[in-house]
Amino acid sequence: MTVPSPAPADPTTRELRLAVVGLGLRATLAKEAHRPGAGAAVVAAADTDPGSHPRAREWFGEDVRLYGGHRELLAGEDLDAVFVITPDHTHEAIVTDLLDAGVAVFVEKPLAITTEGCDRVLAAARRGGARLYVGHNMRHMPVVRVMRELIQRGEIGEVKAVWCRHFVGHGGDFYFKDWHADRRNTTGLLLQKGAHDLDVIHWLAGGYTEHVTALGALTLYGDIADRSGQRPGAVMPDWYDPERNWPPLSLTGLNPVVDVEDLSMMTMRLQNGVHASYQQCHYTPDYWRNYTVIGTEGRLENFGDHGESAEVRVWQRRSGYRADADLVVPMPTTAGGHGGADPLLVEEFLRFVRVGGETDTSPIAAREAVAAGCAATESLRDDGRPVRVDRVAPELARWFEEGQV
Repeated sequence: MTVPSPAPADPTTRELRLAVVGLGLRATLAKEAHRPGAGAAVVAAADTDPGSHPRAREWFGEDVRLYGGHRELLAGEDLDAVFVITPDHTHEAIVTDLLDAGVAVFVEKPLAITTEGCDRVLAAARRGGARLYVGHNMRHMPVVRVMRELIQRGEIGEVKAVWCRHFVGHGGDFYFKDWHADRRNTTGLLLQKGAHDLDVIHWLAGGYTEHVTALGALTLYGDIADRSGQRPGAVMPDWYDPERNWPPLSLTGLNPVVDVEDLSMMTMRLQNGVHASYQQCHYTPDYWRNYTVIGTEGRLENFGDHGESAEVRVWQRRSGYRADADLVVPMPTTAGGHGGADPLLVEEFLRFVRVGGETDTSPIAAREAVAAGCAATESLRDDGRPVRVDRVAPELARWFEEGQV
C-alpha cells in the first residue's frame, strides 16, 4: 500500500523559515523579522567573517545554524526567504544565486552598484519566479508618507519641481572608515547614500529620471592622512564617537582607500517633465535631509526627517518670508528604527513572501534610483557632461508592475 506524501504546509499560515546573509549593522532588519512561534524565525545565518557569528547567536539563539557564505547556506537549508545585508558590490551575485534557487529575497538598498547589474538581478527574479523585495525603508518613513499624501490630495497642485538637500553630518564616521569609501564597492556615494533620496524624489514626483548633470569632488576627507581603518568584524557603532570626531578634519582611521566624493550635487529632468535637484555633503554639523516640493498651487517642505519633532509645512498663499505655514502636519509617534520605518518595511516583506500582492517598495523603482545615481556619477567624473539614463526593458518592467506573477 502506498502511503501518500503529506501535503506541504500552507505558506500563508505556517511559520516562515528565514536566513540572513551578512551580519553587519543593517542585519538588525532580520532581527526584526525573527518571531519564533509568531509566524517567522531566522534559522540560519551566513557571513564570510567568522568573527561576526557570535552576533547571530545573540540575536537568533544558540540553535541558529551558521555558514561561511551564501552557497553553503543554500546547500544546507530549506528556506522561504533570505535577507541579504552585505556590502553593495556583492548584492548582484548573491541575490542572483538565491533567486535562481527559487528563494524569496530581501536585499538592502541599493539593488546593485551598476544599472546593468540591477537589470541582471531583475531578470533572475523573472527567470526563477522567486519574489524580490528591495529595502527602500524611506517609503515607510512618516515624513515621506505625509508629503506624498499631501501631494496626492492636491494641496500644492501639480508637482513641477523637487529639491533635496542632504546634510550627512556623520559622513566621516559612517562612510569613510570602511568599504563605503572605495568606489569599487559602491560606484560612489551619489548612488550608495543617494539611492534613498533619489527613490523618494521619484516617488513624490511620480516619474523617473531621464537626464542628469552633476558636479562634485573629494573636498575634505582626501586631506586626512591616517588611513588605518581596516577593522575585521567591526561595524560602525564600534568606532562611532559623535563627541570626539569634530571638526571633520580631526578624524583618524579612515579606510585605506578613499576615492569617493564627499560633496556632490546633481540636477535631473524626469520623464514627466518634473525638474529636480539633489545635494549631498558629508561633513555638515547637522544630520538630516530637507525636501522641498513645488507645485502649481503651493509648496511643501519638511523640517526634521524623523522623530516627533519633525513636521511638514505647506504654503498656499502669496506673501513675503513667513515661517508660519498655511498647513502644518506633525509626525505621528512611532517606534522602531528610521522613524518607525524599519518594522513596517519588514512587516511588508513578510506579507509579500506569504501572499504576494502590491508593496510600497518596488524593484523597478529601486533600479531607477541606481540608474539615476550611476548616470550622475558618470557626469560628475566627466566634468558635468550631460548623461541620459537608460531605461529598463519594457516587458521586464511590466512583469514587476503586475506583481511578479
